[in-house]
Amino acid sequence: HDIDWLRVISIALLLIYHIAIVFQPWAMFVGFIKSEKSVEELWVPMTMLNVWRIPILFFVSGMGLFFAMRKRNWKQLIGERTQRILLPFVFGFLAIAPLHMFIFQKFYNLPLGYYPHAGHLWFLGNIFVYVLLFLPVFYILKHRENKRLKNILDKVMSNPVGPLLISIFFMLEAVLVKPQIYSLYAETWHGFFLGALAFFFGYLFVYSGDNFWKTVKKWKWGYLTLALILYIIRYFEFNTEAPGYLMALESNCWIFGIFGLVHHYMNRPSKLLNYLSQAAYPVYIIHMFVLYLGALLILPLKIDPFLQFFAITVFTFAGCYLLYGLLIRKVWFIRPFFGLK
Repeated sequence: HDIDWLRVISIALLLIYHIAIVFQPWAMFVGFIKSEKSVEELWVPMTMLNVWRIPILFFVSGMGLFFAMRKRNWKQLIGERTQRILLPFVFGFLAIAPLHMFIFQKFYNLPLGYYPHAGHLWFLGNIFVYVLLFLPVFYILKHRENKRLKNILDKVMSNPVGPLLISIFFMLEAVLVKPQIYSLYAETWHGFFLGALAFFFGYLFVYSGDNFWKTVKKWKWGYLTLALILYIIRYFEFNTEAPGYLMALESNCWIFGIFGLVHHYMNRPSKLLNYLSQAAYPVYIIHMFVLYLGALLILPLKIDPFLQFFAITVFTFAGCYLLYGLLIRKVWFIRPFFGLK
């Protein structure tokens, strides 16, 4: 239940992050509709969010694969992941991502043109590649129970420093790949390798046993304090863009602290979670189209930009959940294109 909540919360924060981009002076450079009035104050909390918002989703995806493998052989798993990840990715590439480009073209009075592209769905393409890449290793771990490895992992994860040790791999990735902007994950080698590490270790954390969850639950405030210290250093000493190895460490501190919080306070079933958990994936797929539509309708209004931000946020969340509840969830032949059974 905590992992389901993590997915729901992470995607909700992703929507807010993308809406905040609309109000930044550089929005058009990354393909977003831009407000005439910037609200750069919005970007302060977003700079705290941007080092962990995508990596945590890769961790959660790796954890999800562990549970998916419990009752499936490798053929069933590849078939199920093809249906749930590759099909929505291809459909989104051809039919969903072009929609928000149509709105972008209309907003700026550009000639309308069909432009199929991955857009924000690059994440799904990466996940499918990781499944194929790591499946042989994961099945060896599943079918050839290595008690020695499990004992080592269990022992390491029972120490508060244990989870942080994996940050060494993320720090090395930043040093070797040298991303110009650490939080630029979409369709970059940095995003690919960082995502692969997070996906792999997400699986390994669940595989290792209960001690990982006990550790992050017990030391959550310590991880969050360390993350906050690293963020303050990044903000004041490096103008939010610190050396990659420091941002990698900060990212994992935030993530382990959040894992601990959610495991402690939200690891229980509920009807709301059941609904939101099923909605999260379709909402992620359609949110850019709804967001751009909200920007098209609301940005021309002569109101305060903070009110515009609030209005676009309400429009995006309401629009996504209405489309999910009234259309995607109920029409059987549409469901598979949005990752639903």
